[in-house]
Amino acid sequence: MYKIFSWAAVIFWMALIFYLSHQPAAISNELSSGITEIIINTLENLASSFQFHIEELHHIIRKNAHFFAYLILGILVLNGLRRSGVFGKRGIGIALLICILYAITDEVHQLFIPGRSGEVRDVLIDSGGASTGIVIYLLISKLVKRRNKKRIR
Repeated sequence: MYKIFSWAAVIFWMALIFYLSHQPAAISNELSSGITEIIINTLENLASSFQFHIEELHHIIRKNAHFFAYLILGILVLNGLRRSGVFGKRGIGIALLICILYAITDEVHQLFIPGRSGEVRDVLIDSGGASTGIVIYLLISKLVKRRNKKRIR
């Protein structure tokens, strides 16, 4: 049962990434501009003496969106593999491979969307996010295992 839910979460997350990537540049830009505006307003309220460059912040937000989307994908894919009985270095390698291949196909897909482009840099950012997600999963897994051992004693 957990295995089915784990892979359903992976498919759902991949579909969400695909949906966001399928938006034409104008719509995608509008969404990230709205998020940028919220962040700028919040930062200005917290630190009104700083000056923010909207274009730089907008670019950072867009790239962080890539990173965090794939961070979550890395966690979900490794969880799905573990629920399917794939552990150790093999599971880590397969999870990373799935995420990298999906990042590549996502960038190729964007080549066919009006105003969008496929960038190697984004694949690298996505891969970094997936790697970070996998490491976070492994660290949390280790902490949970350690805590459970202490409980048994």
